[in-house]
Amino acid sequence: MIDYSNLLFRVEPMTLQDISPVMEIEDVAFSLPWSARAYDYELRYNEMAYYFVARQQYRDVQSNVPAPRLWWQRLFALRRLKLIPPKPIVGYAGFWVMVDEAHISTLATHPQWRRQGIAELLIIAMLERAAEIGARLMTLEVRVSNVDAQALYRKYGFDVVGRRPQYYSDNREDALIMTTPSIASAEYQRVFQERKTARLALLSR
Repeated sequence: MIDYSNLLFRVEPMTLQDISPVMEIEDVAFSLPWSARAYDYELRYNEMAYYFVARQQYRDVQSNVPAPRLWWQRLFALRRLKLIPPKPIVGYAGFWVMVDEAHISTLATHPQWRRQGIAELLIIAMLERAAEIGARLMTLEVRVSNVDAQALYRKYGFDVVGRRPQYYSDNREDALIMTTPSIASAEYQRVFQERKTARLALLSR
């Protein structure tokens, strides 16, 4: 499990209240954006779907801050946390589980927050969750022109296993099909944990 207590960002399950800020990113991140209605359906009715959002964390809510000792201090701290609004969403992702395969359905970072390790953190969170629920592997489609995304996926063991001609309807671009080996295997987990540890160290405050 990821310990977010000392990280700049945290990943948590997407809720219905998150749809509006997610759509703000969706509309600028994709030439073929999903609708708010699609996300509403996914969250309410798709039992195979798992969606997540990434947020900045407040710097004063850290695990190394001593816990309040007196009852009134604890009460004040609790009230203060409830009054603090959540930080804005900086990225989001999701996958579907079909039998024993987890298929990444979406992954996006706000343009102002790219190259901060957020997409990688979301991939780590999805791989961990997929393994927890018994998925054997993870797969996705990616534009042939999106070489930066392909490099990130390869870092976590995704290899090209096929191609979908003219997959994207906006420009008829092909999609590459990328798939991991068994995410439960000892070798995969060894490499995954090494790369996860390295990324989390870079995201530590």
